[in-house]
Amino acid sequence: MRPIFNAAGVHVDSSIAVAEKAVNPRGQSMADQETQSPADDAVAAEAKPATPKKASRAKNATTETTRVGSSKSAKPKTRGLSDQEKLERIGQIEAQVAGGSTLKDAVKDAGISDQTYYQWKKAVARPATPVLDQSVSVDDELAEFIQLEEENRRLRKLLSEKLRAENADLRKRLGMN
Repeated sequence: MRPIFNAAGVHVDSSIAVAEKAVNPRGQSMADQETQSPADDAVAAEAKPATPKKASRAKNATTETTRVGSSKSAKPKTRGLSDQEKLERIGQIEAQVAGGSTLKDAVKDAGISDQTYYQWKKAVARPATPVLDQSVSVDDELAEFIQLEEENRRLRKLLSEKLRAENADLRKRLGMN
C-alpha cells in the first residue's frame, strides 16, 4: 500500500485518509474543497437560484422578538473586581442576610454565584501574610535545622566508629594486622 500524505505533506493513516475523502453536504469531497478557489464558490453561489426560506425566516423573527421582548435585568459584571469592590459586595450580602433575606437571594441580588461568595469570603478571612508570625516561624525553622545538623553529625560519628571497629575486627581475622 502506498503512503498517503495530507495537504500539508504529513503522512496520515489510511483510515484518516478515507475519512477525509468523505462527501460533504455540497457534494464535494474534502480534498476537492481544499483545491477549490474562492472564485469557484462565487460562481457556484451565482448559479443557484435564490429560493426564500420562509420557515427559517419566520423562526428567526420569533427569536428576535423574544430577545427584544424579554427584559432581563442586566447583571453587573463581576470579573476583574478589585478587593475593595469584593469586600463591598460581601458586606452587602451579609447585611441582606442579617435583614432576614436568605443567602441565596442576597447572593443573587449581588450578581455573583454562591461559590464565588464563599471563595471571596474565604480570601477575606485569611490574614494578609502576618510578618511577625512569619519571622518567628523562620527562627523556629532555623533552630530546628541546626538541631538536625547536630544530630546528623552525631550519627555520622557513631557510624564511622562502628565501621572502624568492624574493619579492625576483619583485619584481625584475616591476619592482616
